[in-house]
Amino acid sequence: MNSSYLQKPQDVERKWYVVDAADKPLGRVAATVASILRGKHLPTFTPNVDCGDHVIVINADKIILTGNKLNQKVRYYHTGWVGGIKEIHYNKLMAEEPEKAVMYAVNGMLPNNTIGRKALTRLRVYKGTEHDHQAQNPIAWTGEIK
Repeated sequence: MNSSYLQKPQDVERKWYVVDAADKPLGRVAATVASILRGKHLPTFTPNVDCGDHVIVINADKIILTGNKLNQKVRYYHTGWVGGIKEIHYNKLMAEEPEKAVMYAVNGMLPNNTIGRKALTRLRVYKGTEHDHQAQNPIAWTGEIK
């Protein structure tokens, strides 16, 4: 009888990966990063266990939006007050805070539960090529970002 391997939370070993987002589409980078954060690239992936790795995204300011999304795409959010709907256009968001644009995209691709919220805490996004995580010995992500 064949049995599936189910990973236990105490057996999870997390690695650190660096993803270079320069000249790559935002959605493709976000999908790859979300997959790494969930642990779907691992042969020991278990859906009900938080088994993903840490991800450092560099060059967030050089990420591209295809088509006319830079001018047309809008992010809406609510302040919690009556009539508190706000909007920010992506041309302004990418110019001022490209890290937030990457975080929003990855957050939208993670599950809306405790595993997804925990996975998002393992994401670090930086504008340039420098990051503060040399002590963790991160590995450059060699997988494909289509």
